[in-house]
Amino acid sequence: MTALRTARPLLLAAVSWTALAGAATAQSAGPVQDDRLDDIIVTGAPFGISQSASIIATTVVDEEALATAPAATLGDLLAGTPGLRSSSFAPGATRPVIRGLTGPRVQVLTNGIGLIDASSVSPDHQVAADPAEANRIEIVRGPSTLVYGGSAIGGVVNVLDGRIPEALPEGGLEGRLVAQGSTVDEGTSFGGRADIAFGNFVLHLDAVTKEADDYEVPSSPISRRLADAEGIDRDRTGVVPGSFSELDAWGIGGSFVGDRGFAGVSYKETDSTYGVVAEEGVFIELEQQRFDARGELRFDTGPFRALRGAFGQADYTHTEFEDVDEPGTVFESDGWEARADLIQRDQNGWNGAIGVQALSRDLLAVGDEAYIPGSTTDEAGVYTVQRWDRGSYGFEGGLRYDRRTVSATPIGGTSELEREYDNWSASGAVFLRPSEGLFLGLSLTRNERAPSETELFADGVHIATGVYELGDTDLDSESVTTLEGTLHYDGGRLRGDLHVYASRYDGFIDLRDTGLEIEFDEDGEIEEFPIFAYLQTDADFRGFEAEIAYDIWADGNRVVTLEGAIDYVDADTDLGPASRIPPLSLTGRVKYGSGPLDLGLEVRHVAEQDEVAEFELPTDSYTMVNLSGAWRPFTDPGVTLFAEARNLTDTEAREHVSFLKDIAPLPGRNLRFGIAYRF
Repeated sequence: MTALRTARPLLLAAVSWTALAGAATAQSAGPVQDDRLDDIIVTGAPFGISQSASIIATTVVDEEALATAPAATLGDLLAGTPGLRSSSFAPGATRPVIRGLTGPRVQVLTNGIGLIDASSVSPDHQVAADPAEANRIEIVRGPSTLVYGGSAIGGVVNVLDGRIPEALPEGGLEGRLVAQGSTVDEGTSFGGRADIAFGNFVLHLDAVTKEADDYEVPSSPISRRLADAEGIDRDRTGVVPGSFSELDAWGIGGSFVGDRGFAGVSYKETDSTYGVVAEEGVFIELEQQRFDARGELRFDTGPFRALRGAFGQADYTHTEFEDVDEPGTVFESDGWEARADLIQRDQNGWNGAIGVQALSRDLLAVGDEAYIPGSTTDEAGVYTVQRWDRGSYGFEGGLRYDRRTVSATPIGGTSELEREYDNWSASGAVFLRPSEGLFLGLSLTRNERAPSETELFADGVHIATGVYELGDTDLDSESVTTLEGTLHYDGGRLRGDLHVYASRYDGFIDLRDTGLEIEFDEDGEIEEFPIFAYLQTDADFRGFEAEIAYDIWADGNRVVTLEGAIDYVDADTDLGPASRIPPLSLTGRVKYGSGPLDLGLEVRHVAEQDEVAEFELPTDSYTMVNLSGAWRPFTDPGVTLFAEARNLTDTEAREHVSFLKDIAPLPGRNLRFGIAYRF
C-alpha cells in the first residue's frame, strides 16, 4: 500500500507535467505531419514495431474496416479473427476470448488505459467501449504483454478512439458518418466523429446510437444436446428472448499539437440497456462517465526521445432490473488508472521503453443477488522492454514487477480480509530474417497474475450464469510459461503468418462444476442452482494460428485474392479438459478489390467440440457462408455503400466458449446494409 500511495502522486505529476509541457510547445509550433504507418503497432511496444517484424501475434482493425463494420459489441466484432472468439453472452454483453482465455486474463483497454468497468467480473457485464467509437483496434494474442501487467496474461484488446488527437487533421477537418441497418434483429445504428483544427488546437466530437430487437434464430434457442440431457421440449420461437440492446454514447476531447508533442483531455458518457438471456424478463442498464488526459513531449537530444503520460478516471454503474420499476442488484466500479512511459532514442537498432503504472478501483455490489462483496483493488507496477534489431537478426527482452492488494469483507464475515501479491514477469526472444520478406522469431515468456476479486470472494447465486459461484480467499497467483514460434512472410503475391505456442500454467485458476447443487426458497418456490467453485490446478495450453493470402489475378488496381485462416487450441488441466475451450476453426475467402468496388465470399467452418470439462455439454460443428460488398459510386472516394449477407444458409450455430451456448445460438440469416462518408 505504501508503494501505491507513493506512486500515485508521482504518476499524476508526470502526466500533468507532460500535458503542460506539450501544450506550451504547441503555442508556437507549426503544423505537424502525421507520419504513422498503418502497420505500425504500439500496443505492447510503446516505441512502435511493424507488424511484419513483431514477435508477438498481433491483429489490427483499421479505420477503413471499422467504417463498414457491423454494429456489434467488441467481442462479436472480433470473433472469427484467428485466435479470437466471442463470449457471446447475447448482443448486449460480449467480451473477446483470446486463445480460449477471457475475463480477468484478457485486458480490454482504451488508448492503453484500462476501462475501469466491471466487465471482467461477469460475462453479462457489458464492455464500456464500443467499436463504433474507435478509429483503430489493436489486438495482441498471448502473454507477451509486459507493458500492461499480469491482468493481460492472455492478451490485450486496445481500442484507440482518437478522442484526444495526436496530430492536426489534414486540411483542418477530418471525420466520418456511418448509418446502417440489419434484418435479423431490426437493428439500426448511426454514428459520427470529427476532428476540427483551430490553429494548433484540435477539437474532437463523436457520438453513436444503436438499437436492436431480439434476434432471430433458425431453430429453437434450446440446443438438441440440452433438450436430450434435461428431457425438455425444444420450442421453435424463432427468436432468442432477452437479446435486445440499446446504446447511446458521446464524447468530446481536445488537444494542443506542436512539433514537440501534444497534450489534451477528453470526456465521454455511455448509456446502455440490454436484455439478459439467462433470466426471462431481466434487463440491465449501464452508465459510465469517463475523463481522460494524455500527452507526449518529444526531446531533441539525450537518451530518451519522448515522455508519454496518460490518466483515466471513470464512474461505472451496472443495474439489473427484474421489474421495470424495481431496480435489483447494482454493481458500481469507480476508480482511476495512470501510466508514464519513457521511450528510448534509437541507438544503432536498439529501441526500448521504461514505464510505471498504477491503478485503484472500488467495486461495490448491492442487492439480493450480489454474489460478491464490495472490494478495493490497488496496484502499482514498473516495467522495461528492450529490442535490438541488427537487420538480419535481433533480440527482445523485458521485465516487469507488480504489487497488487485486494481487500474486502467476505460475505457473511465480520472483518476485512486483505490479500497482497508480488508478481514478476519476464520475456526473452530472438528473431532472424534469413531472406527478403521472411521473418522468424522464437520467444520464451513467464508471466504471473494475481487472482481477481471475483475469484477470491464470490459467494452466492450468479443469476446471469445460473450457478452458485464460490470463490477461494486462499488462491495464489497463477503463473504461465509460454514458448511461441512466429513466422511472417511477404513475397508480394503470396503472404502469410504463423504462430505456434505451448503454455504451461502453474496454479491455473478455473471455475469448475462441483456436481453439487444448492436450494433456495423464493416465495414458497424451491430453486436449485449447481455449485461452481474457483480452484487451482496445473494446465497446458497448446495451439496455433495461421493466415495465408495469394493474389491469383491482378490488373492495375483490380485484384482477386484467395485467403485462408485456421486456428486451434487444446487445453488440459490436472482435472481434465479446461472449461469452454473453442474448437478448431477454418476460414476460406475469395475477394475482389478495386477502386470503386470490393466483393467478398467467405466460408467459415467451426468444428465440433467434444473435449469438454466434467458436466459440460459438447457443441456441434457448423459452417457459415457470408457475402459482402462495398461500392464507391462517386468520384469522391469518401462515400461508400456497403452490404453484407451473413449466415446465408440460415444454419444453427453455437459458440462453445459461451456460458449460454445451449440456450442462445448465434443469429440466423442476416442482411446488413449501410452508408459511410469519410471526410
